Amino acid sequence: WRPAERSLIEKRFREFMVEGGFPEAQGLPAALRIELLQGYVDTVLFRDVVERYGVSQVAALRWMVRQCLRNPAGSFSVHRLHQDLKAQGHGVAKDSVHAMLGYLLDAFLLGGVTLATDSERKRNSNPRKLYPADPGLIKAFDASGRANVGHALETVVLNELDRRGAEVGYVKTSDGLEVDFLARHRAAGEELIQVCADPSSAETLERELRALREAAKEHPRAVRRLLALDRDALAGVGAPGVEAQPAYE
Repeated sequence: WRPAERSLIEKRFREFMVEGGFPEAQGLPAALRIELLQGYVDTVLFRDVVERYGVSQVAALRWMVRQCLRNPAGSFSVHRLHQDLKAQGHGVAKDSVHAMLGYLLDAFLLGGVTLATDSERKRNSNPRKLYPADPGLIKAFDASGRANVGHALETVVLNELDRRGAEVGYVKTSDGLEVDFLARHRAAGEELIQVCADPSSAETLERELRALREAAKEHPRAVRRLLALDRDALAGVGAPGVEAQPAYE
């Protein structure tokens, strides 16, 4: 790519992480875009969840959705969501919380990533990481003013892995380190993918690479990949055995 081409791609990629990919949201002022995307979520909730499954505890459902969209890439368990709902004054049974989370995943409003393990018991006993179906939904529901660049970048990567048909989980090593994604492709093998918006800090880079090294001991056949926001963030990054590149590539 010529410098001008790469500059344009990076600009568009940053816009995509904020605006998302819904066609009607492109180029709208922030206030109108947020109103539009919130309307999309309401439509999904009432048409694809409340009406379809006969959910009666709509307030609890909406609180759950806002909580998940405001905390993308966060670890959520049914137990934790149930406790948080109780603290908010919503009297919802734990089985109902489990069912509602399943409805939101079935409606493709959220994507869930479980621990990458062959043990069903370990998979069910560890929290699930939840991501919005579109990066634009993060800004539409998080009014805190946080940049959320790293979590938006994770969301973009997961959505692309899903689009490619990969089986995706996250890895937790025996030392407690975490790798964002283990992607298993039917025809292209495995990838250990660490997403870090800005690995330019030596301390941050070492933490991310150490997690990849430890995870590679458990998944030796997997390609190790470090994905950053742009090429400038990777200046000076030397990581033998690791393919470091901008996520948009």
